[in-house]
Amino acid sequence: MTVPEFAQYKQQGKKIAVVTAYDALFAKIIEQAGIEAILVGDSVGMVVQGNPTTLTVTMEEMLYHTRMVARATHQACVIADLPFLSYQVSVSETVRNAGRLLQAGATAVKLEGGDPVVDRVAVLTRMGIPVMGHLGMTPQSVHRYGGYKVQGKSQTQADELLAEAKALEAAGAFALVLEAVPAQLARSITQALTIPTIGIGAGPSCDGQVLVLYDLLGLFDEFVPKYVKPYARLKAEAIQALRQYKEDVERQKFPAESESYHA
Repeated sequence: MTVPEFAQYKQQGKKIAVVTAYDALFAKIIEQAGIEAILVGDSVGMVVQGNPTTLTVTMEEMLYHTRMVARATHQACVIADLPFLSYQVSVSETVRNAGRLLQAGATAVKLEGGDPVVDRVAVLTRMGIPVMGHLGMTPQSVHRYGGYKVQGKSQTQADELLAEAKALEAAGAFALVLEAVPAQLARSITQALTIPTIGIGAGPSCDGQVLVLYDLLGLFDEFVPKYVKPYARLKAEAIQALRQYKEDVERQKFPAESESYHA
C-alpha cells in the first residue's frame, strides 16, 4: 500500500486496517494476514519494554524496530512513530529524525499534536516525507492530561480538535489518527476532512482503525482500554504451553526419541 492509496481508500469508502508491529516475525504475520498498513509505534515502550509510558522510547530504539519491520515487509505501508523529543525541539531536528526513519525503511512518519507541530508537518511534506498526524489522547502528553483520558468531551475541546485536524490536513498530512475521542466528534472530523482518519477509541465512523498487536492478540493485559477488542487469547495459550513444556521436562517426556539425534 502506498501513501496516495490512503486517500483513494477514503474516496472509495473502503476501510483501512492498521496494526502495530515492532519486529520482523510479527511484521511478516501481519502482512500475510492482508493488513494494509503497519505502524511501528512508540507503544513499544509499554508493551515490549515494560515502561509505564511511551516517553522513555529513544530515537535509536525507533530506528532499530523500524529496520526490523521494514526488512520483513514487502507490501504493507510502514509508518514509524517519531518518539518524544525527536521533533519538539526544532524543525531541523524534526527533518533529520524523520529522514532517518525513512532511511531505516519506513514509508512515512507519525507525530503527535496539533497547532504546535503544524509547521513541522508542512516542512516535512515539502521535503517529500509523508506525515500522519495524531490528535485526541496523545500518549506523549499523558502528564499534561493527568493520565490516559478521553479528549474532546467539551464543546470547546471539540472545536479545537476539529480546527487542528483541518490545520494538519492543510499542512500536508496524508492521514490522521484520532485516539480516545467521542464517536460523534470523530464522525464530524472524518466528514470535514478529505484525508482519511484512523481511529483508536474513536468509534466506527473513522475511515480506518488501528490496534496495538499485543492488545489484539490478547498478549498484553496489564492495561486494557475500553476500545480494545482481543481477537485471540494468546497469553493464556502461551502460559498453558509453557506449563506443559515444564511438566514434560520434569517427567522426562521431552526430549523423546523423535527429538533426539543418533550416531
